[in-house]
Amino acid sequence: MKLSKQVLTLLLCFSLLQFTAQAASFGPMGQSSEQPPTPPAQHSPQELQQLVAPIALYPDALVAQILAASTYPTEIVEADRWMQGHSKLKGEELAKEVDKQPWDPSVKALTQFPSVLENMDKNLSWTSSLGDAYANQQQDVTDAVQAMRQQARKANHLNSNEQEKVTTQGNTTIIEPANPEVVYVPAYDPWLVYGAPIVAYPGWYPVPGIFFDGPAISFGFGFGVGFFGGFGWGWHHWGYDWHGRSVIYNHNTYISQSRTIVNRNSFNHTNFNHGNFSHGSTLRGNRPGGRGSAFHRPSAPHFQPGTRSGAFSGFDHGGNVRGFSSRGRSSFGGGSRGGGFHGGGGGRHR
Repeated sequence: MKLSKQVLTLLLCFSLLQFTAQAASFGPMGQSSEQPPTPPAQHSPQELQQLVAPIALYPDALVAQILAASTYPTEIVEADRWMQGHSKLKGEELAKEVDKQPWDPSVKALTQFPSVLENMDKNLSWTSSLGDAYANQQQDVTDAVQAMRQQARKANHLNSNEQEKVTTQGNTTIIEPANPEVVYVPAYDPWLVYGAPIVAYPGWYPVPGIFFDGPAISFGFGFGVGFFGGFGWGWHHWGYDWHGRSVIYNHNTYISQSRTIVNRNSFNHTNFNHGNFSHGSTLRGNRPGGRGSAFHRPSAPHFQPGTRSGAFSGFDHGGNVRGFSSRGRSSFGGGSRGGGFHGGGGGRHR
């Protein structure tokens, strides 16, 4: 009997030791099956240069507005459609009505430049891809803009004139309105103006007013920014910190709260499992009058040599949003919506 008890005791001890060793090998409860998230694929400099080519030669503050707004593609569509439905609004009346809308400040700011807003709507796949790139490779996107400006200068297509002032600080090229009261949007062929031809973004639609058929830069009507100056999203609230490689809004680094473009670098997998998104440092915080998007981006875009799929691949290049897009409609008229030619200011530089 004693021998049987001793054998049974030894077996129990052995089993307990074996169980303890197995439990220790799994670490803390709930972590054994969790694997570190796979780092997002980084776009090459050439791919990013293809993305920023259509806007790299715009004034600094306008580049800032576009990059910020590109993280809100659904609001871009809503704003462009709203502008079409309110085409009779001008100047201060337009600014007041825009201010009431629930869009991000960057989207509101682009209503000052209806042709730019239209371009982002008609080329929605490009817009969403640009927003995805800025959210996940902000510094690389900044470098791509500067690289394209340097190429344009070498090709002698980017110089100061009556519409804009082009200056350099070391390796940084700065573009500002020649007259701070009037902003001109340069029209050019983004696939030719930089010297060596660039492969066009797939499906790119050339919007009249900001596309110029040729290797040079053209300028149309100027947009007065005075009527928009009294609002917190107006022209003079935006700039670009080329040294810090970030968009500047109200003298601080702009932070997007978009729930359409996901910041994969700081994505919280646990929150995703519970139906929530954690956007980390780039996509967080509260914005006045803001709201979440009605859909979420399913996967990162994938580049192929000479081509680029949209950031909404898997949603038929835009999914439900594409249904709201306005491909094929007539372009906006001149710059008369911009309001009076007073007020406003240029971008911020460090």
